[in-house]
Order: sequence, then structure tokens, then C-alpha cells
Amino acid sequence: MSTNSKSETLSGRQVEPANPLLQPPTALAAQAAQLVDDLRLAFGRHRARAVHAKGIILTGNFLPSETARTLSKAALFSGPAIPVIIRFSNFTGIPNIPDNIIDANPRGLAIKLGTGGFESLDIVSHSFNGFPVSTAQEFGILLRSIASSGAGVPKPTPLDKYLESHAIAKRFLTTQEPPPESYATTAYFGVNSVAFLNEANERTFVRYRFVPEAGEHYLDEATRKSMGPNYLSEEIATRIATAPIRFDWYAQLATADDEIEDPSIAWPESRATAKLGTISIECLVPDQQEASRSLLFMPATFPPGIEAADPMLAVREVAYPISYDERR
Repeated sequence: MSTNSKSETLSGRQVEPANPLLQPPTALAAQAAQLVDDLRLAFGRHRARAVHAKGIILTGNFLPSETARTLSKAALFSGPAIPVIIRFSNFTGIPNIPDNIIDANPRGLAIKLGTGGFESLDIVSHSFNGFPVSTAQEFGILLRSIASSGAGVPKPTPLDKYLESHAIAKRFLTTQEPPPESYATTAYFGVNSVAFLNEANERTFVRYRFVPEAGEHYLDEATRKSMGPNYLSEEIATRIATAPIRFDWYAQLATADDEIEDPSIAWPESRATAKLGTISIECLVPDQQEASRSLLFMPATFPPGIEAADPMLAVREVAYPISYDERR
């Protein structure tokens, strides 16, 4: 299963000719629009991103491994280092959410590999191994329960009631790690499965994970309380001025027993992993405001050699441009 070939560069939208067989139906477009509206309902109506609204953008490069070339024929794995655009972010659609609170978890890592176009790849990941729900429709229900459970709502709130009957969503919202010492000191997970196709067109189902070279380090409670509301962006600017930030990119390989189409079910840690290469982040983008407005990640736009395997990606592919158009 593939998706359309729309892509986005840092400076503006670049649209490749779309395959008419892969255009989303009216029902999918309506579902995506509803999801964006549910995000706005839960987190506020503004012109920032509908989710992961607060972030910082950097650039660097990706150097593929030999192993990646055996798993996928995608061009990004076949040559020398290619450019990347990175966006670290906080959860929620609240543009000024403090960095030092648990509600800003999971943290986000979005990556644009290549310069845009048919051979480029966008990845959207976060710092929790799994998603709170199995479908985009169920995510909308969760968001509406959050929106109707604000301050002053009697207990049990609609969110309380929802979580009592949805154990995976409850675990997602209540078992997050403490805030990280840095965006560079937490692992990130691509929760939507994709299929890799090798030169023989043999498929391997994978989920991504990004492992920090600096190791995983989180704040203790006393330190968390002492940190400022923007400590993560301030820390990353200081860190990148000293040395590059590196993540090893891995593919976790599915077996026949694993849930391919349900992002709420994490695959066992016993599953094999293959190193796809290393991402080196080297500098901040100078004009953060304009970069944030113009940068669009399309997580279901794939180069030959990679295909969507999780149906949720189709909804995300349509929803992201809606949020983009609103902030532009």
C-alpha cells in the first residue's frame, strides 16, 4: 500500500504529480478534517501546528548503513550522506506549553530526509513506544474526551471514564518518562509500521526507532521543578554549538505474530533490529519562525522501496496539509 507523492521543502510546498489511483476518497478527507478539528478542540484554536505545536528546527545529514541497502531499495539508502531537516517538539497543540511538565510528553522527532521530491522521505516519531489508540477515529474520540474534561468538570470526567475502559490509552497518558535532560537524550519511536522492499521486491515489515548517541537521561523531580519553561530549546541550542548531535536509526523487524496495522500495540523488545544508519544534526535553522510556518512533514509519502503498512498513515497524510494551510 502506497500513498500519494506530495512532498514539502523547507522553503515551501513542492508537489509532485500524484497517482490518481492513490488519491484519498471523500470519506478519508472528511475524517482527516474532523481529526484536525478535534485536535483544535482539545488544545486550542490558533495558527500553530494542530499537534506538537512547540518545537525547534535543525539541519544535518544522514549516512546509511550497508544493512539498510539489503532491506530496502530506496535511493536514500544507496549512496553517500544526504541532507536532513530535523524538528524536535513537545506534545499537544499548545504553542507555549512549558518544557518542564509531564504533559509535554511524548516529545517529538520529525525528520525530512533528502531535499524534497519523489525520492525523499519524511518520518514523524515520538518518545513513547506505541500510540494511545489503534485508529484515527478512536484518536478523535480520545481528543474529544480531553476537550470536555477541563478544570471544573466534576469527577469522574469524560476522560476519566474513557481511560477506565481503554487500558492502552491510560498507560500512554500515565506512564510517560519524566521530561528529558535534552531532546538529544531520549529515544524516539515510529509507531506506524511500514514495509521495506528490497531489489527482489521482498517485503519486510518494520517500525523505526532512533537511539541517541548521548544515551537516555531524564530529569529527577527536584531538577524538573527548577528548569525553565523553554529549557529544552535553550539546551539544544547550547549543545549544538559545541558538537553535532547523533542518533542511530534502527528498523525493528516484525514477525508473523506482530500487529502490523495497530500502532497501539508495541512489538516485543525481543524482536531483531537492523541499523539503517546514523543521523548527525549539525546546526540550528536561523529563522525559526519562518521555518516553522513553511515546513510540512508528510509521513505517508514514500520513495520506491518503502510502502505504508498501517492504515492510520493514510489519515495522517491528509490531515497534515490541513494544519499546514491553517498556519500559512
